[in-house]
Amino acid sequence: MNLSGNWSYPTAIRFGAGRISELAEACAQVGISRPLLVTDRGLAGLPITARALDCLAAAGLEHALFAEVDPNPNEVNLAAGIEACKAGGHDGVIAFGGGSGLDLGKMVAFMAGQTRPVWDFEDIGDWWTRADADAIAPIIAVPTTAGTGSEVGRASVITNSATHVKKIIFHPKVLPSIVIADPELTVGMPDIITAGTGLDAFAHCVEAFSSPHYHPMSQGIALEGMRLVIDNLPRAYETPDDIEARAHMMSAAAMGATAFQKGLGAIHAMSHPVGAVFNTHHGTTNAVCMPAVLALNAPMIRDRFERATPYLGIEGGFDGFCEFVQAFNDSFAIPRRLGEMGVTGERVNDLVAMALEDPSCGGNPVPLTADNLRALFEASI
Repeated sequence: MNLSGNWSYPTAIRFGAGRISELAEACAQVGISRPLLVTDRGLAGLPITARALDCLAAAGLEHALFAEVDPNPNEVNLAAGIEACKAGGHDGVIAFGGGSGLDLGKMVAFMAGQTRPVWDFEDIGDWWTRADADAIAPIIAVPTTAGTGSEVGRASVITNSATHVKKIIFHPKVLPSIVIADPELTVGMPDIITAGTGLDAFAHCVEAFSSPHYHPMSQGIALEGMRLVIDNLPRAYETPDDIEARAHMMSAAAMGATAFQKGLGAIHAMSHPVGAVFNTHHGTTNAVCMPAVLALNAPMIRDRFERATPYLGIEGGFDGFCEFVQAFNDSFAIPRRLGEMGVTGERVNDLVAMALEDPSCGGNPVPLTADNLRALFEASI
């Protein structure tokens, strides 16, 4: 199968191995002549980043690299990125990397022309209308992991460094104009990152599929996204240079982020505060939380998973799916408890309070309360 294509949904996507070579052409297409490439510290010195920068240099584009990005990007990182963007006279951003680089890159492009603080654009009601849409710089997204799907998202997650609360910042024009999805860029991921990011994509699909909101398009995308992860994450984990598996995982990541327009739920309501307080890996945290959340939501989601499991190749209906999820986690050496990741019970009250404020709560099939969230955290820690 030729796993290459030019897609227009949910944005313009150039998909296929080797397509990073089209980076300069993509810049020209969206009117970027002085790009700022934003990525995280870990990627800054790697060959895949050098390859992207070489593409820009070969085309004669004046460019710069900004890599002061923490694993959970915050407003301090954002302020430094905005300063770099303005000081260099950059007219667009290449958001390059996993969730951290993608999210912060998108926010640099969004905020460089704004006059209000970033928290004024939290995903609450119509707060996004406060932004000057004409001042948002064009964005090209280049994912180097297959998990968050931030490359096709209209929001970024930014941690408030003072309160350790993660905030979702939303604007329709934060959706990148062009995505270059090149699975060759994901081959060098360590196996623990391959697993964690892949399980993040899986959590997006599971929660979107479980959400009670009406969005049949997202429902179908979520189902196929789950299948792609189930079939291909083990291959990518065991054989890192399996380009076909990497390509399918890259598709699954974008599908998960597209599908969760339908909603997320308790998994993300839990993982956002846990990550903000204890700095855990987001995808791995999602995976650890999933079994307890499936048990909570069982009365509301059993029937839809009973219908889905034959397509997913899982026997035993919903109960079989729950058993599969734990075995799937175990196959990637994912901890069974958050305590193994450094999370302690002494902050449970804070975690519950933060989870209740998380927008993901609204997409959970079972209404979330302080009591059932506390039970979820206690079951997971």
